[in-house]
Amino acid sequence: MFEKLAEIEKRFSEVESRLADPAVASDPNKLRELGKEHAELSLVVGLYRDYRHASDDLTAAREMASGATGDDASFLREEIVALEERLKKLEFQLKEALIPKDPLDEKNVIVEIRSAAGGDEAALFAGVLFEMYQRYAEAHRFKTEVLSGSASDVGGYKEVVFGVKGKGAYSRLKHESGVHRVQRVPATESQGRIHTSTATVAVLPEAEDVDIDINPNDLKIDVYRSSGPGGQSVNTTDSAVRITHVPTGEVVACQEERSQLQNRERAMRILRARLLQRAQEEQRSKIDLERRTQVGTGERSEKIRTYNFPQNRVTDHRIGLTLHKLPQVLAGDLDDMIDALRREEQAGHLRSGADDD
Repeated sequence: MFEKLAEIEKRFSEVESRLADPAVASDPNKLRELGKEHAELSLVVGLYRDYRHASDDLTAAREMASGATGDDASFLREEIVALEERLKKLEFQLKEALIPKDPLDEKNVIVEIRSAAGGDEAALFAGVLFEMYQRYAEAHRFKTEVLSGSASDVGGYKEVVFGVKGKGAYSRLKHESGVHRVQRVPATESQGRIHTSTATVAVLPEAEDVDIDINPNDLKIDVYRSSGPGGQSVNTTDSAVRITHVPTGEVVACQEERSQLQNRERAMRILRARLLQRAQEEQRSKIDLERRTQVGTGERSEKIRTYNFPQNRVTDHRIGLTLHKLPQVLAGDLDDMIDALRREEQAGHLRSGADDD
């Protein structure tokens, strides 16, 4: 690790020298590129220099303590303990800072929620989850936009797809992928029995044109009249769009807008995100899964979380975390859960790094 840190410090010095070069200052693109690299390296280099200074102080304190007596010896022993603790903390922070950043973390996301087991109750629960994520996004000043949806006749959604835009949206929401389970007494249940229903959530990093190259010849595009619940016509023009990516069989349909062009643009956004996810999953399958953290893999067959209304609790089964504040969570207060999942992800990377060492 320390050889790597020495190389990073050397590169940091090189970048600082180049930033002071007038030729670089006159090149906005190069200046922006080096400025970004300088900012990324500065945190690691600062921690590394703090670690070296603390290590030097510890060596000096131990040397002084070897010949000290009385109050001086007592003071130095306390100083040595404090420095040892500081070094441990700095070493952990350095390992954490060296964890490769997920290149997708800063992306916007597309969230797909679908009702699963439980019929009408599952559709109502899908609507509850949709509102929960909308409120969470609002609290973090993310912008949301409904891209497509299929409402249930009794309320809620059979399916709803929406975008979340904001810096770090994917890093905050990526662990939400999976099967969410609810346990509650439905409003239509006359005997007061608790029912269990599920909805699936998929969180896809929104792909840009540079991420996924789609050949127009691979697309089959159909237009038709949009319809609402029960099949009634919403408008009289062929504004709804269905796009099929022939090589993969992915199908996306959008009818939220009255403009065929807008529906087509929305459908392409969803399609790019799904194809990016496919590429990511194919790449992930080639990696030794035993050496990766299992948090946030996005396996949809996995029951990741249970929302239990009678007991006022939410349990995330991946990390064994239970919170007894269900109303707050459903109102968008997800930070305790999400922060715990992110810490577990980082711990998994650190364990993997320790294995490599």
